[in-house]
Amino acid sequence: MSVRAPEELDSAVRDSLGADRAQYGLCAFLSLLGVLVILDAGQIVHLTSSNDPIGPRPVPMILGVLLLVVAPVYAVDVARGGRGEPETGEDIDLSTRIDWRTVLLLIGVFAVNAVLIDRLGWVISGALLFWGSAFALGSRHYVRDLAIAVTLSLVTFYGFAVGLGVNLPAGVLQGIL
Repeated sequence: MSVRAPEELDSAVRDSLGADRAQYGLCAFLSLLGVLVILDAGQIVHLTSSNDPIGPRPVPMILGVLLLVVAPVYAVDVARGGRGEPETGEDIDLSTRIDWRTVLLLIGVFAVNAVLIDRLGWVISGALLFWGSAFALGSRHYVRDLAIAVTLSLVTFYGFAVGLGVNLPAGVLQGIL
């Protein structure tokens, strides 16, 4: 068993407190977010109907209160020395570099989808989104991926329209779908 010198002990205590500043910052952020959610939920107009007797206000209020409860509980855990487990990486090698090509391709695909969804509609932009994501993640079965992408975008389009009553933009296919 080794005994640390007092200056080493002070350094270790300072390092552990400094390392936890970010955790306390997260606690403060959660508290602030909880207050903002509650204040914003208070601005929601209370509308009720026979289908929804409680209205839209309770869910964000509950979430805001839960954020305000979690923040001090987390702060107490950090103060007692609680630390999360370091990422083990499961089946990946953490020493490898980030594949920036894949990341940038995915960002590009999402940006193209955001720009084209109103002009072309969900079915076309969603198919491009799904196909482009498969391409960016390494799939090289272009025709099969395109067929799956078109099927996914059509299923989600009609799932939202029929199942949820939410109309996604039809774009150039307006009147056809």
